[in-house]
Amino acid sequence: MFGLTRKGGGVSVGLLGQLLTILILALAVEYVASTILYERSSQSLIADDEAHRLAEHLVIARKLLSAQDAAGRPALAMRLTTNRYDIHWTGSTEPHPTAGDEHDEAFVQVLAWEPSLADSDLSVRLVAAGRRAQLVGTLRLTDQTWMRFRAVEPTEADDFARHRILIGLLPAAILLLAGALLFRHTLRPMGMLARAADRIGKGGGVTLPEAGPREVRHVIHAFNAMQARIRQLINDRTQALAAVGHDLRTPLSRLQLRTDAIADQNLRRGFENDIAEMEGMVGSLLSYLGGEADPEAPVWTDLAVMASTIVDEAVDRGADAIYMGDDHLEAEIRPIGFKRAIANLVENAVHYGRRARVTVASESTFIFVRVDDDGPGIPADRMEEVLHPFVRLDPARSRNTSGLGLGLAIVVRAVEFEGGTLHLMNRTAGGLRAEIRLPKALPGASKTSLQSRADAAKPAP
Repeated sequence: MFGLTRKGGGVSVGLLGQLLTILILALAVEYVASTILYERSSQSLIADDEAHRLAEHLVIARKLLSAQDAAGRPALAMRLTTNRYDIHWTGSTEPHPTAGDEHDEAFVQVLAWEPSLADSDLSVRLVAAGRRAQLVGTLRLTDQTWMRFRAVEPTEADDFARHRILIGLLPAAILLLAGALLFRHTLRPMGMLARAADRIGKGGGVTLPEAGPREVRHVIHAFNAMQARIRQLINDRTQALAAVGHDLRTPLSRLQLRTDAIADQNLRRGFENDIAEMEGMVGSLLSYLGGEADPEAPVWTDLAVMASTIVDEAVDRGADAIYMGDDHLEAEIRPIGFKRAIANLVENAVHYGRRARVTVASESTFIFVRVDDDGPGIPADRMEEVLHPFVRLDPARSRNTSGLGLGLAIVVRAVEFEGGTLHLMNRTAGGLRAEIRLPKALPGASKTSLQSRADAAKPAP
């Protein structure tokens, strides 16, 4: 819930992911800034130390070469040469200029450490040599001859730099891991809250312990109070619906008894039809408005036999209906609610589409119940609208309609209880197809995973 989730074909970052992103950005900025400051400080210290060493070497070399006779100076210069400093005696009283950029910073640092070199006409230049820069220069000995020197500017190996970077990344990685664990622990009550809200949407509920940060505790407290109010409202409405259903059915029963005493057959049949329609409207309204809670436990039921029985009952009432599916096909469903869903689809097909063709079969991952009719269908832009309660599309169907427009809404709710989906589509050959798709489950399997498997039952676009 709080990591990465897919939504609408894209990727949605949860709350935990957003917090970790903020932490990573903060650590990255801190690491880059501290690394730059550290490197600059290190380079400054290294340059200062190297200037000190170079100044000492130049002072010693100048004194030794000045004290040596001319014949021994080349050999002495060779002995004064190291892997970091290269010393040459030119033997000339004329300076030998060296190409390069005047390196004032090094000149100032060398003189700062050894002021005695101020009278040596010291000259320092920076010369690029591949990946390393070199300091080259000249200074004058006491006998007015010139000494040339070259100092390789220290640069660190790449392996050492990578090693230092990895050492710097280690505490950042540890801090990131600790932050992720702390964030996850802090957001755990939010996950509980989300699961509880999902249970409420499916008719369940649970009182959550008020834990976590102060703001989260306030949210959980408000959620528990809201949950209690919702349960009270549902209970009050359920009791009111039961009373209304009883009060309405009592006068309908009296009307039915009085209708039986009417001698005129045509008049009696008209009264009976009106009473049956009123009973159907009351039944559908009570079924829809009282359907938040799970009405019954799921049991293994033969869907094929159920569907064929509904078709036979429709045929007995004079409807044009036929069953064309498997002889037997079991599924774990709530039989009363699901039978009403299939019956509503068959009734709609017969009433609006003149004929109903019912098919129950299975494919690799799902079971489908398909009802086809020969009616005018439904406009494509109103397919979703017709699934809403109290919606009747008279312009698209026959105007000789009855009921409150709750038939398909009841079907949708019954199918959702089983973790399935209802799809409406206009057939190429004409008419409407209503198809229920249920994810398969083996006998004894849990129903808790069916909602997540329902996506496999969706038809291809």
